[in-house]
Formats: sequence, C-alpha cells, structure tokens
Amino acid sequence: MNTEQADFYAHWPTSDMPFEASAYRDLIAHYHRWSEGHFVTADIDELIHHRAQFFDQLLAELWQRFEFTDEPMALIAVGGYGRHTLHPGSDIDLLILVDCEDTLGRCAVSEFVTFLWDLHLDVGHSVRTVSQCLSAAAEDITTATNLIESRPVTGDEALIRDYEHQLLADFPWSSRDFYQAKLDEQKQRHQQYHGTSYNLEPNIKSSPGGLRDIQTIGWIAKRHFQTHSDESLVEFGYMTADEFVELRECMNWLWRIRFALHLEVGKREDRLLFDFQPGVAVRLGYGNEGKHSVELMMKDYFKVVLRVSELNQMLLQFFQQAILNPQDLHHTVDIDEHFAINQHLLSARHDEVFEDHSQIIRAFVIIAEHPEIEGIHSHTIRQLRNARAQLSEPLSYDPDCRFWFKRLIEHPAGCGRGFALMHHHGVIASYLPQWQQIVGQMQFDLFHAYTVDEHTFRLVRNLYRFSDPEYAGQFPLCEERIAQMTRRHCLYLAGIFHDIAKGRGGDHSELGAMDASNFCLQHRYSQADSGLISWLVEHHLTMSVTAQKRDIHDPEVIQEFANIVDTVERLDFLYCLTVADIRATNHSLWNNWKATLLEELYNATRYLLEQNSSKPTLDVRDKIQQNKANAMALLLSGGYEKEAILALWGRFTADYFFRHTAEQISWHSQHILQLKDDELPLILIGDENNYGTTELFVYHHDEGHLFAAVAGVLDSQQLNILDAQILATRDGFVMDTFVLLQRNGKPLTEARRIEEVKQHLLDVLHKRRKVPKNNRPLSRRLKNFSVKTQVNFLPAKHRGRTTFELVALDRPGLVARLAAILQRLDVSLLAAKITTIGEQAEDLFIVSSSRGEALSDEQKLTLKQQIINDLDG
Repeated sequence: MNTEQADFYAHWPTSDMPFEASAYRDLIAHYHRWSEGHFVTADIDELIHHRAQFFDQLLAELWQRFEFTDEPMALIAVGGYGRHTLHPGSDIDLLILVDCEDTLGRCAVSEFVTFLWDLHLDVGHSVRTVSQCLSAAAEDITTATNLIESRPVTGDEALIRDYEHQLLADFPWSSRDFYQAKLDEQKQRHQQYHGTSYNLEPNIKSSPGGLRDIQTIGWIAKRHFQTHSDESLVEFGYMTADEFVELRECMNWLWRIRFALHLEVGKREDRLLFDFQPGVAVRLGYGNEGKHSVELMMKDYFKVVLRVSELNQMLLQFFQQAILNPQDLHHTVDIDEHFAINQHLLSARHDEVFEDHSQIIRAFVIIAEHPEIEGIHSHTIRQLRNARAQLSEPLSYDPDCRFWFKRLIEHPAGCGRGFALMHHHGVIASYLPQWQQIVGQMQFDLFHAYTVDEHTFRLVRNLYRFSDPEYAGQFPLCEERIAQMTRRHCLYLAGIFHDIAKGRGGDHSELGAMDASNFCLQHRYSQADSGLISWLVEHHLTMSVTAQKRDIHDPEVIQEFANIVDTVERLDFLYCLTVADIRATNHSLWNNWKATLLEELYNATRYLLEQNSSKPTLDVRDKIQQNKANAMALLLSGGYEKEAILALWGRFTADYFFRHTAEQISWHSQHILQLKDDELPLILIGDENNYGTTELFVYHHDEGHLFAAVAGVLDSQQLNILDAQILATRDGFVMDTFVLLQRNGKPLTEARRIEEVKQHLLDVLHKRRKVPKNNRPLSRRLKNFSVKTQVNFLPAKHRGRTTFELVALDRPGLVARLAAILQRLDVSLLAAKITTIGEQAEDLFIVSSSRGEALSDEQKLTLKQQIINDLDG
C-alpha cells in the first residue's frame, strides 16, 4: 500500500496554501475514493486502522492550525475511534480535554468543531476537565466505556499523563459493577432483536452475534485487567490462542461486511436491509447473481454470528465466575462419572467426555431431566465446540446417538431448554444433515422474519410451550389438545421436518415428508408414527391456507378440508402445528383474527369428523337455527318485541344467518329496528364478537358497488380489510360486513378515530365527497420485491357465483383498485377474503354478474385482463 499512498498524500494541503475547508474536503474525498478502491484487495483490519491513522494525522494538523498546541489542552479519541478503528460512515468521537473550564474559552473550541462539521465529518464531541470526565463516567456506563478505550491524538503531554494516571487510579466503576452493567446492557440489546442472530435484515453492529458482542468482551477484559490489549484474554488464560484467532477472524469478517455496507449506502448504516444486500454481496465478491449471491453471503454471515454468540457466552461466563462468584467455582453436584451440575450449569467432569459422541446428545437429555440446569458451563462449551469441530460425519449415523436423540424428543421436557441449547450450540446441525442445509437459509420475502432453521426452532419452542405451565392460559385450545396427545413426539418431529427441505427446489412439503419418513425408518419409529409425522409435514400448510384464503363459511370448503384431514387425531395435531408455525414466522404476524379463523375451522371440522356417518356432512340448517335462537334470546332480553324481530328477519336470506354469529345478528337487528327512513345509511363500528378486530357494518339501499366506495374510504383512513361479506335483503337493501385492522395490526378503538371514519363514510355515501384515490408510493421494503399478478378462477360450486384468487404485490390501495375494476365491468362483489403474506397479497373474491349469475368464460377473460393490465401495467 505504501507506494500507492504516495499518490494519495499528494493531495494533502501544504502550509503555504490558504487555510480553507474546501481543500480539506477535497483531501477527504480523495481518501474516501482511495480506501474504496483498496477495499477489494486490502486486509480489512489494515484498512480501518489506516482510516483512523489518516484522521489522527488530519486532526493533529488542524489542532496546530487552530493554535491549540501551546495551550493546556488535549485531543482524545474515544469510542470506536478510540479503538483506532474507523469505517467509512463511522462517527469520529472526540473528547477535548482541558485543564480547567476557562482554558482558551469555549469559543475557539466551538470554532474548531464547527470547522470539522464544515468538512462534512460526523463528529461527536465533549469538552471536559479530567475530574469532569470521571464524574460523567460515574453516572453513565456508556461514557465510562468510552473512557476505557480512549487514546490521545495530540495535545499537552502533561495533561494527557495526568488524565491517564487518574483514569487508571480513580476509575469510578469496579470490575464487578462494570461487568454487571455491560451484561445487562447486552441482554437489553439482544431483546430488541427478539433474542436471535437470525433476523433476515440483521444489524451488523447490534444484533446478537454482531460487533457489539465482540466489543463487550473487550470492554470487560480491559476493565478487569486494566489494559488496552485484547491479547490479555489469552495472556490471563481466558481464551486459547486458537479461540482468539477465531474471534479475530469473525471480527474481521463483520468489519468487512460493515465497510461494504457503508460504501454501498454512502453513509453510516448498520442494518443489512434487503435493499442493500445485493450490492453488498457484489462488493464482497459473491457475484452479481441476485438472490443466489445474497444467499451465499448471508449463510456465511449467520455462521459467523453463531460462532461469535457462542464465544461471547463462553467468555462472559468465564468472567462471571472470576468476577462475581469466584468462591463458588468448586461447588458442584455430581450426576455420574461424566457430568456434574456447577452453579446451575451442566459441567463435564473430565476432558475426554465427548470422545464418546453419544455423550454429546446425552448431555442435552440430562438438561431435560434436571430442570435446575439453566445452561452449559463455559469449560464444557469449549469441549463441545472442539468435539463438534472434529466430527467427520453426522451424529445421527451413530446408533447410540440415535438412542439418546429419541430419548430427548420423547422426554416431557426434551423440547424445552435441552432442544434450545442444542440449537444454540449447533448440535442439531451436527446431528441432522438436512438441518445443516437450512442453517442460515434465507427466505426472500416480507412474510418470514427469520432464517429457516431459526423459524423451525421457534416453531418447536412454541409447541413445547403449549404444555409448559409457565405459559399456561395463552392458547387454551392448543393446551387442551396437546394434553390429550399420547404421541406428542410425533408433533415435535413434524415441527422439525416441516420446512427442512426448503432451498432444495421442488415442493418442500413433499420433500420434507420423504425426509421425515426416512428419519423414522432410521430411528425405528412405528409405521403409525411415521405415517402421522410424514402426513403432518406434507400438509403443514393446508389448515393455514384453508382458514386464511378460503371461504370457511362455505360448507363445501369445510367438507373438503375434513376429507383431507380424515381423523380427529390428525386435526388436533395439525391445528397445534399450524398455530405454532404462524407464530414462529414473524413476531407481528399472529393476531386474534387469525386465531379466530383457525379455531372456527377446527370446530367446524371436528363437528363433521365426530359424526358417526361414513360420509359426514355439515348441517347448515342446524347452524342457522342455533344462531337465530341465540340471537332471539339476546334481543328479547333487551326488550325487543318478538313479532318485530321476526318481521325484520323475514327480509333476510338464510345465508346471512349462516355467516354471522348470534352476537352480530343481535347487534345489527336492534339498530335496524330503531332506524328511521331518513337515517340511511346505517353505519356501525365495533367488535361484537371480541375477536380483537374492528367490525364495520353498513346497511343501505342497494345502489350497486357500495364496496368500491367503502374500500376507498377505508384505504384513505389507513385501515386494512381482512374479510368482507356483501349480502342483499329480499327487499332491495344491502348489508355489508367488513372485518378491519389498522396498519399496525391493532383494532380501531379510539372514539375520535371511529367517529372520523364513520363521518367520512357518510359523506362519501351521501355523495358530499368523492371516493378518495390512493396516491401513496410503495414502501421502501416493497420496492425490493416483484410479484407477477395472477388471477386464478376456482372450480364453480354455486351456479350464481364465480370465485377467483388474486395474487399480486401488496401495494397501497390494492383492494380499492380491484373494487374500482369490478365497478367498471359491472361485476358485483359478494364476498372477499384478504390475505397478505409478506409482500404478497393472496386474496379470494366471490363475484357475480349484474344479473346475479356466474361469470361467463368471456367475462372471466375480460376481468382477468383488466386486473393484470391495471396492476402490472
């Protein structure tokens, strides 16, 4: 690099040049281009240290230019700059040290900092005396951490020596308190990222396993050993030389991806967002093949953060034992000749324990058998890491390992802490070769928040929590069903295999079912167990798709689903698996509406399957009579006359009573009974079913295409339509029911907002205002996805109806735009089911012609072309 630097230093302003910010801005721009050019070939540690050295030299010269050299002042680098590291977008954090508050006056210092800002540098600074530094550090752990890593750049040497002496002698945080504060800080930071390194848009710096976790180790070591050297970890026996080299390799890899990210974005950015991943992959040399290049890069990233997380946990535990409770180091309770419990941690009793590979799996069985065990001892983590690195074949090839793995899965607590630690320490990947393939496997959508392996782990954890007393009451139906299961291990194994074939091409459900079948054969499970597990894997999406994307008020839909499930046992297993799966996909995905849909589908299907008939059918008349009877009881208790109620209900169709609950029927009826002729339209907003959603009910003259007007208003009010039922009375009125949520996934409950929505609807329906048009642009995240619009017509089940499924990019105002298309083509909407899966909308619509008939082939073709042209054109 030295010969190439000569050309770069030619741009350095000389002393005979005017002292102007523009010259230094040009210098910094030249340096930035130089470092960007060298990024491809240079060692990353050399590059970021060189960047810090460059700014050391620049700041020292400016310090002289401002004539601070003869003053009792010093310039101290703190933060990342204090570690002698700088990335292209990093802040330059400075401490301007003065011997007293009046030194040189604050004006000159302010001019110096303003000049740095004029150079477009992101400078953070403070001006303090030595005593003020120590006082600020005593009050704030972040300030204290910055001081630990501080280093002088230039200035008065006597003041610097006094600063360094007092910092060493009078640092306000004890080693014990500093350790605890940094540990608490890390725990809080990890919680912000849902406790996982495997987010699909990770924060390179702050996510678990990121650079902050490496820095935390260094900070604690520097305070404890009172040194500036990271090598002290090896010198004092906390790390082996190999582990130190590994940690440095991980840090360099993360540095490299962060440097590339800053170059790609053109400013400081630590979030590796979907927008930036392709460009970063190209800069890192993964090629420009889009998803494939990103997939390769992210797999490497997730492997690195797993190693960092494990080393971080191991080293922090070493520090805990040395700093917090050294007196408890030898307080152990022996389990057998191989393992003991040391301070609630599983500890190996000798160094050869994992030479017998079956003990690797058995260790987690012991954790399941001893609820007092909270984790694995740091020395044992080191042994486990070494044993894992020396494996030459998957552990599942060993019959003894298979014995202990079955024992773990079949233990009542096996899929609790034991399974979680197996995942955290990479042992599941060492056991199952198929799992190894999904470690760090990206999912390129906005539906999934985690990699395939992390999602699968969370699904299994959710299944376990259905039987964990600590989480009792959260999912009553799942808890009730799982408590009755005699083959609970089948559910866990189905969870492990449900997505294990993702990324291989083909149908992952079918391939996963084959993997599960082979696993069961290898592990000698019964044919009945194997059949159930394979069936669950193959059909793990069926219940979710039926509940969210089909009209579950249609008896034929329920009948078709019941025919697939076939037995109540399968239904119980599939219901629990489906709930766990949806909740493990994205922390914000689950809501009461999804819970309601699944439970309604479960109850209707169970009712069918429990009939004694060989071909059970759903009795629609029974449900209608039951809904009417319950609604009548509610209305009579409210003082309404039976004759008036029956007269009103005589105007309603049977479909209305089948598709609405007794609470909804009662709510609608009492307001219609009180209605006067000049009070139309009737608009009700509430949540009569306690579904955790907002229900909008509109009762009005049948003016046609009411749905388009309502959809436009709701979209303008930032409300999402989840479900819609459009029903006509026998005498020319319509009763439209909408299920809504706000964009944040919460129901509409604020009285002022409810009144605002209601008034806007009244103004549009009274034609005092036009239907609002949507002009919102695509969000940042949606711009990175392309979904080809598809319109698929489903087989006809009713003579007067046509059902089609729309697959499209979930752009703003999608439902309102579709409603406008239907209005233009004079097509009537009867029902809608709106499902958003990440960036993709998968909506179901039931329509008819203006004459109440199913669409002809010609009308279908015209509708399809209009939708595709409008959405993709």
